[in-house]
This record gives sequence, C-alpha cells and structure tokens, in this order.
Amino acid sequence: MNSALVSCGIELPKAFLGAKVVSNGGSHPNNTCSDTTKLFNSTRNYPRISCSDDRGSRLRLAAIAADKETKVGQLDQELRSESGHDAVNGSVNGAVNGATNGATNGAIKRRETIIEEPESISPYDSSVPLRPRSILNYMNEVKYFLTDDGGPPRWFSPIVPPPPADAPTLFFLPGMDGTGLGLIMHYESLGRLFNMQCLHIPVRDRTPFAGLLKIAEEAVLAEHKHRPKSPIYLLGDSLGGTLALALAARNPKLDLVLIVANPATSFDRSQLQPHFPLLQVTPSELYGVVPYLLSFIMGDPIKMAEAQVKQDASPVDRALQMRESLLSLLPTLPTLADVVPKDSLVWKLELLHSAALYANSRLHAVRAQVLVLASGNDQMLPSADEAERLRKILPNCRTRYFKESGHTLLLEGGLNLASVIKGAGIYRRGRNIDYVTDFVIPTQAEFDDAYNKYAKLIWQATSPVFFSTKDTGKVEQNLSNVPNDRPVLFVGNHMYMGLDLSLIIYQMFKERGIMIRGLAHPMLFETKMEEDLQEGTMPDLFREFGAVPVSGNSMFKLLKKGYSTLLYPGGAREALHRKGETHKIFWPKRSEFVRMAARFGVTIVPVSTVGEDDLLDIILDLDDLRRIPTFEERFVYPITNIRGDLNEDVGDQSLHLPFAAPKLTPGRLYIKFGKPIVTAGEELIPIPG
Repeated sequence: MNSALVSCGIELPKAFLGAKVVSNGGSHPNNTCSDTTKLFNSTRNYPRISCSDDRGSRLRLAAIAADKETKVGQLDQELRSESGHDAVNGSVNGAVNGATNGATNGAIKRRETIIEEPESISPYDSSVPLRPRSILNYMNEVKYFLTDDGGPPRWFSPIVPPPPADAPTLFFLPGMDGTGLGLIMHYESLGRLFNMQCLHIPVRDRTPFAGLLKIAEEAVLAEHKHRPKSPIYLLGDSLGGTLALALAARNPKLDLVLIVANPATSFDRSQLQPHFPLLQVTPSELYGVVPYLLSFIMGDPIKMAEAQVKQDASPVDRALQMRESLLSLLPTLPTLADVVPKDSLVWKLELLHSAALYANSRLHAVRAQVLVLASGNDQMLPSADEAERLRKILPNCRTRYFKESGHTLLLEGGLNLASVIKGAGIYRRGRNIDYVTDFVIPTQAEFDDAYNKYAKLIWQATSPVFFSTKDTGKVEQNLSNVPNDRPVLFVGNHMYMGLDLSLIIYQMFKERGIMIRGLAHPMLFETKMEEDLQEGTMPDLFREFGAVPVSGNSMFKLLKKGYSTLLYPGGAREALHRKGETHKIFWPKRSEFVRMAARFGVTIVPVSTVGEDDLLDIILDLDDLRRIPTFEERFVYPITNIRGDLNEDVGDQSLHLPFAAPKLTPGRLYIKFGKPIVTAGEELIPIPG
C-alpha cells in the first residue's frame, strides 16, 4: 500500500490518479495529478480524524540537539554547594510546602477528581513523519498540473494526515503560476491545523479576475453555510492576496482570517513595470530564457535550495548540502517555461493589473483579521512598503517581515508557515481565540527550530545542570524522578529575564516527553506595540509553545484539561528584580495555586534555579529608571498592573526594558526539581470561621 495514497484508512486506487479528476465542471479524463494530491469539487467532505486514542501513553522524545552539550564533573558539585542552591531550594520548597500546609489546615475529603484526559504528551501520533520539502517537490509535481484539458479553475485537497474534526478550513489562493502548489512545502504542517483546499487555475485558462473572485466566493459561502460557527482562513499568495482582500471586502460580516504573502495590491508600483511591455515583443525562440530570469527575480534560488539543508549540520556539511541542492535545482528551471508560457504570462500580467485595481478600490470595506507576510528582498513588488501601507489602512491588520526572502516566500527555506500562524496568535477554532483549547502541540521540527533560534545560545552561555528528587528525598542529576504519567504543576522562582524558562521547557520535553504550558504576563499577548514591519519575536515563541495569559481562570482551564503547567508566583516582580535581590522570593502571602491543584488532583513539583549571580550584573533596575529623568517614560511600559490588588512587594509588577550585562567569568545555572507533592484524590475544604 502506498502511504501517499491513503487518507483516513482508505487506499485510493492508482487508476484514480490521472484518470478521474473531478472539477467544478465535471469529470475530465485527460486531467492528471501527482500521487500526493487529490482533486475534488466538494467544499464540505473533508477527511477528518481525532487525535490518537493512545495519547498520553506514548512519549515523543524530541532529541533536538546533542544529548549533552556540557559534561558535569566534581567541580560542578562543589560549585552547586557554594552557590547557595540548597538555600534557595529550601526557600522554594518551603514556600510550596508552607502553602500546601496552610491550605490543608482545613478539612480533607476524599473524592473523584474531575480532571480531563491528560494532554501533557504530544497528541500528534502520525505514522507518517513530517517530510522535509523543497522547491524540487514543486518542480517534480507541477508537470502533473500542466495538462490543457479546457476545464475551469477547480479546488484540490492535498493528501495529508487529517486534522481534528473541529479544525477550520483554509482556502489557498495561488500566485501568478496558478497551479495551487505554492503550499507544497507546508502541506504536512498546515494539515495539522486546517482542512486545506487549494485553487488550481489551468495554465491556458483565461478566467478574468471577477470570475476567479466568484469561484472563491462560492466556495467560502458554501463552507460558511456548512459550518457557520467556524472561522474561514484565506491564504493568498501575490495574486491570491488581492483575491483574498477583495473577497473579504465583499463579505464584511463573515468571520474571515486573511494571510496574504507579498500581495499584488502594489503591482502598479512594481520595480519591473517598465520592462513588462518588452515581453509582448520577445521572439518565441528567445522566450526560453525568460523563466530563468523570472526564477531569480521572483525568488532567491539560494533561499529555495536552503530548504533541503539541515540547520543543525556542521558548516562543512551545510556547504556540501547547499551545493547538491543547487545542482539538483538548476536542471528543473526549464519547467517554468511550461508553467508560464508566453501567452499566459502576458495574460497574467494584465490579470494582476485588474486585480490590484479592484482590490485597492475596496480596501476600506475590509473588516477581517489580516496578517501580511512581507519579503524584504522582493525583486518583483515593493512588498515591504505595501505591508506598511496595508497596516495603516486596514483596521485589524498586522505584519510579519522576512528581511532576506524574495517574492516566492512560501517556496523558500527557513519559513514554517504553521509556526508563523500560531506565533502571531491568529489560529483559532471559534469566533474568539482560546489560548488554552486552540493550542496545537509543536512538532519536532518546530522544537528544533525554536531551540536553534532562541535556546541554543542561552544553553551554551549558561551550561545548565538539571536535578530531580526521588520520593525518598534523594537528589539525582537527571529528570527521571519527575512524574510523566500524570499532569504536573511546576512552581518555581524566576531568574532575571526568565533565563531558565526556555531551558526548562526544552529539557523537560526532550528528557521526559512532557509538554509544559506556561502562564505568562498578559502584555506578551498584546499586539498594539508591534511595529509596522514586525519580525518574529519572543512573544511569538511563547504563543507558539502554548503560553497563556496568567489568570486564575487560565490556570483553572489548563489544569482541568490535564496540561502540565509552569507557574512563577513571583511574576514580573521576580523576573525583573532589583539589585541585591538575587534569589529572593517574591510570592503572595496567599498561595491560591495549592487548592486549585488539589481540586484536579495535580501533582505539585517545586522548581528552584540558582546561578544567575555568576552570569549577569544588573546595571540599571526599576528604582534607577524611576530616579533618572525621562527614563521611566522611555523604558517602563505603560501597562495595567495585574497584581495591583496586593498590598505587598509582589504587587509591584511593573515591566521595563532590562539593563544587564554578562559577566566575563564563567558561570552555570543549576535547576532542581523538588520532591513531588501528590494531591490526587483529595479536595481541600476550609473550616468555617
């Protein structure tokens, strides 16, 4: 059985491929498609499955980087003793145990906990691993889409492991090539989030912009009628971006989410406008050169070839892989002459012109949520300027900027579109986003990418050592004593700027297969302070990896859903502590997390981290900023204090730009997980009076 031809357990006969392709206009026996794609006309019958039934019983060990980047010897044990780890661990354990003891001064009643099925372990149990893709996949598949059958534009759905039943639908509107294969590098990752349908415009098709808009609108309205409470995603590439904006303008009451990559609304300001008329007079015998030129104008071949290069490889291996990838790419470029033959290219330039005029005249009517993906090295359109313009015009528009990418952003390496969507906080299954239930466990590739971008440097600079505690109280240098067969509430002290946060989440997932959800400051979920050309930031990473705005309600929902959760009771006051406050605990006197953990039978594990004083020097703290004229206005963020109800030190949760410098002497972080405190089966009830 060919796994590429299997969807929902049903094997598609090979006779289906190239013989029975159903389009909007009926059956076309001459149509052909590849063995990874199925074409059909329904906007309703999507293959769907739920997550695997045996989730929670399987561990998905990430193996993101080398097993050990630092060997720990006897010297480390001495340093650990000297650093005061035991004192801090005692403070954290004492705070947790004290809170637990205080809460248990009431009556204790045995009961059945109401916790739902645990979701700490990855629920994505696909038997087919995510395959790395590149522009070569596009070149190999596109020949199946070039048959001139005379049929109209039609929809097809990539064959990938189906998403959950409540996944929203994503309609992909293609760029100038019209094949609909522009998402080929993202099929598997987007297939975990959406029911995907891609619009295919045959190479000889001459449907005008109004006709294409009608086809897209009919599909969207049919989907809305079928699932009125689910959002509909429109992903438009270049020309498709104008289609998406025009459709949104015509349907302002629909719940639409638009993702537009280098939209062609800026076509009339293209850098190539003076050269377009030359295409009409180019001799046919010379036209074969045009696709080579377009390949360098529309995209960066280096970025395209980079998709096949392993990011964790050595520099020498990366260079060799890049060479092989480029050599395999160049022979496929003549295929572009078949994708955009001369008469089609001239027609599509006229189509882009009419599309830009139509969409720009109706931008004032767009009310949908819009995310603009802009390339900084686009040689065909002024995409960066256009992203800034759209952000100012559209009422609910944000941007993500890719400085080194070209026009064909979706076909270049280094972009994980699913990560961008989740990181921007626009993935939802209902009318409003729910950060608890709309979360999708990251894939191993996403963990790899996040580690290399954000955690690897911190890991190398801090050389963290992890300890865990057995039920007997014995401490061991590993995480084997942290329970992974049930949800856990990790409660710890914050290092300065949360240096230990990414290390804990990464190592816990790698070594124990536990996906920890963090409770984060609500400011990380605000978008008002984003720039006109916003590149990916740490808040994007937090959202992608399941952080939720800290509140009692969020914690209640996380624990009820069975997620392992990380809580820092000291919050921003502890993460941005003042000079001389290293390892000082800032926790509220009333520790409400214990009763909630007991309510759901969640095991509590104290976490203590030391070593910051060997790594950083705080240059200016909040007190200094408040004393220096104009500094408080410039570097302290004007936000609502989320703990302003507390008349104690922890109530001052002001956020400010950190001013710290690394020390020249080597240091190390020591992270200790204390003895698990089991609360399963108990409910705490206070004694009246």
